[in-house]
Amino acid sequence: MSGVLDLNSDLAEGFGIWRLGDDDALLEVVSSANVACGFHAGDASTMRRVCALAAERGVVVGAQVSYRDLAGFGRRFIDVEPGQLADEVLYQIGALEACARAGGTRVGYVKPHGALYNATVRHTAQAGAVVAGVRAFGALPVLGLPGSELLAAAERAGLEPVQEAFADRGYTPEATLVPRSEPGALLSTSAEVVERAVRLATAGEIVAVDGTVLKVGARSLCLHGDTEGAVELARAVRAELLTLDVTVRPFVEV
Repeated sequence: MSGVLDLNSDLAEGFGIWRLGDDDALLEVVSSANVACGFHAGDASTMRRVCALAAERGVVVGAQVSYRDLAGFGRRFIDVEPGQLADEVLYQIGALEACARAGGTRVGYVKPHGALYNATVRHTAQAGAVVAGVRAFGALPVLGLPGSELLAAAERAGLEPVQEAFADRGYTPEATLVPRSEPGALLSTSAEVVERAVRLATAGEIVAVDGTVLKVGARSLCLHGDTEGAVELARAVRAELLTLDVTVRPFVEV
């Protein structure tokens, strides 16, 4: 079996003296890095450092934009007025672009984080605002959930919509993510995560929490960097994909 799949992970999610996840180790595994832009996590030094490391290792940098919510790590819905949200998305991309250029690379795509990601699945106004912020910066691809309002808005705006799936998150029968507050939100074992990745890469399928088989045409697979054993899980996924002749490669070039 052969194919091509991008592996992405959320990086630069520390702030000041606090650190979350092992950015250095994950940059040896993934092909795309969703870099926090300072609103839910991340600071200037962390952003610049991760961008420089990504450039050294051939990993594409993406702007992981979010609500302005450091205290809640961007996991709380905020009813931001669309014009303001668009400006805040533009601001975050611009900040990361400066760090990326200083590190020898460029921002290659945009992906919302946390509650903003979940909101833009169905919230038409906020999905449109995120896309408006991206469009104001330039023609960057937008990474999101298949069937979401976000990807539909991106396509209407002339941006490239890129579908992704999650290696370690539970899915509902409607192909949305199980909320983190509910049972089944996270896959708990390495075997489950690896099986999810392999089935997605080789058959384009994901099994929902009730056993429903979902057809998913994802080009990128998210490996969360803040879960227990994240680095080992990521390494196991990549190793198994390579065994099956699946090429791990970014979905965009910069």
